Amino acid sequence: MPKPVAPELPAWVLPALLVITAVVYSKALWNGITYFDDYYYILTNPYLRDFSGKGVIAIFSHFYSSNYHPLTTLTNLLEYHFFKENALPYHLFNVLLHVANTYLAWVLAEKLSGRKVTAVVVAAMFALHPMHVESVAWISERKDVLYTCFYLLSAVCYLDYGKKDYTGNRYFYVLGFFILSLLSKSAAVTLPVMLLAIDFYKGRPLKGKAILEKIPMLALSVAFGVVAIMSQSSGNAIISLAQSFGPVNRIFLFTTSLSAYFINWVLPYNLTALHYYPTLPGSGLPWYYYLSLALVAGLGFGIFQLKKKSYFKELVFGLAFFFIAISVMLQIITVGTALYSERYTYVAYIGLFYALGQIISSLQGTKTYNNLVWAVAIFGAVFAVETWQQIGIWKDSVELFSDIIQKNPDNANTCYAYNIRGNVRRENGDLKGALEDYNTALRLYPDLESAYFNRAHVEDAQQEFKAAIDDYGQSIKRNPKYPDSYADRGWAYWETGDAKNALEDYAKALALDSNYAPAYNNRGWLYFKTNNTPAAITDFQAAIRSNPDWPKPYYNLGMAKAVSGDVPGAVEVYNKLIQSHPNEDMAYYSRGYAYFKLNDGNKACEDWKKAAELGNNEQAKQMMAKYCK
Repeated sequence: MPKPVAPELPAWVLPALLVITAVVYSKALWNGITYFDDYYYILTNPYLRDFSGKGVIAIFSHFYSSNYHPLTTLTNLLEYHFFKENALPYHLFNVLLHVANTYLAWVLAEKLSGRKVTAVVVAAMFALHPMHVESVAWISERKDVLYTCFYLLSAVCYLDYGKKDYTGNRYFYVLGFFILSLLSKSAAVTLPVMLLAIDFYKGRPLKGKAILEKIPMLALSVAFGVVAIMSQSSGNAIISLAQSFGPVNRIFLFTTSLSAYFINWVLPYNLTALHYYPTLPGSGLPWYYYLSLALVAGLGFGIFQLKKKSYFKELVFGLAFFFIAISVMLQIITVGTALYSERYTYVAYIGLFYALGQIISSLQGTKTYNNLVWAVAIFGAVFAVETWQQIGIWKDSVELFSDIIQKNPDNANTCYAYNIRGNVRRENGDLKGALEDYNTALRLYPDLESAYFNRAHVEDAQQEFKAAIDDYGQSIKRNPKYPDSYADRGWAYWETGDAKNALEDYAKALALDSNYAPAYNNRGWLYFKTNNTPAAITDFQAAIRSNPDWPKPYYNLGMAKAVSGDVPGAVEVYNKLIQSHPNEDMAYYSRGYAYFKLNDGNKACEDWKKAAELGNNEQAKQMMAKYCK
């Protein structure tokens, strides 16, 4: 392919692109933490609670939520330690990483091609393509933007290493950044093959040192690939499509997902967080799944017809880059429940952008070149607007799951989205909306155990205890080894006055999990209300041993001790609670009341004053007004 004279580009182009990228993605800074994996990775992740050397070792030595990406978890540990559940720092770091990756995409493209026009096309499309929103606007996809940063750094260093005749210490930078990328996300295992493709593209013979220097990297890829399969297997995330669809339909699932990636590269539409597998009707897959095979075959044939074009080598390399990067996500080994995912294109699309940039560069000085430049500029502007809109979908859980439901209206798998949106609505106090969502989820999939369990909580809150008992029973029927269902049904039985069945359910919950704190606490409350205070104290103490960080059994134990006449013992309980939860206003109020019972008015008033300061506690204010001068 003849190399045209590269046009001079103003020095401000790259800084301007980075600023535009930052401005477009600044919308993400107002987004919150969603219940789409963020709940597990941030809100309830036990590995974010121990900010110590021991905690860091635990992160690197354990799987969590069917994944192993310790470096990513380490960044979340730092954020959680300093900012807790404030979403802004998490989003800010993701946006900054995306801006950095845009810069690295520019550098990589320029070093590969020697052309700034190609670099502009690659960086602009990478920065603003709507398919990349998921990787940046979703907090849990920190692993995507982080691994990409080190992945691109390793590739850039490799090109610099090549300029030094593949000698010197640059190789160790390549290897070091590769290891950091692997520790961020296992998808980085493709890098050694990517570097071999770069060697072939740059004309380096694939023999001798070119092979030997990849062996340590390939060994790391194999090791981390095995770890990835082990981590996914540990949480039953690897699913066999053959069992659900059969080998023939599986071919069309593959071609459909591949077609979606190519179509959305040009015309990103119907974007959403989940693209479910189809609900398999008796007659087979939807018609367009079968058409996808012809589309992929036609695309391959069309590319082959371009073999005599001067830019054919660039096109082949760009496609090779795409397929290598996305290969581990093409559902050959099936992971998760999505047919395809937008985040999987984050690195892979760089290859397609590169081919486009090189084709445009090859046409410099022609009318076609000018038309293509204008077309890319228009697409870039449209993409920027769509990206801005798409970021808003990740604003909160209700917005996100409403979008999933809207984009997958006739798919039975949407029951999961309804179920999760119901949970969010219930937590927000919208019991009517939550009930509607659970009902819809069960209409779509009558065996969804968690929807029965969740609907029972709404019925509990509405004091429809018999309905709740029925739904807990349906949950237990489908999952008889879930202790929460027994413990919560026990509470519903207690509310109806059926202490016998309540005690039986608490016993069943504890038989399944002898450290299940809610069952001890609830049974203790039953004993307390039926005047069996010694048994209540024993159960409250067991609840605290099982979960020392849960405040409720401390309050109950303190109350039980005070009622039994052991007021000093109640003070000791509240002391322990305040030590572990220094901002609990009710703890100070309760201890103040215990001091009042001990005729220590000064300490009582001090505690009530603290309670009023911490939580504007009205009970404490009333006691102060009545007894404190």
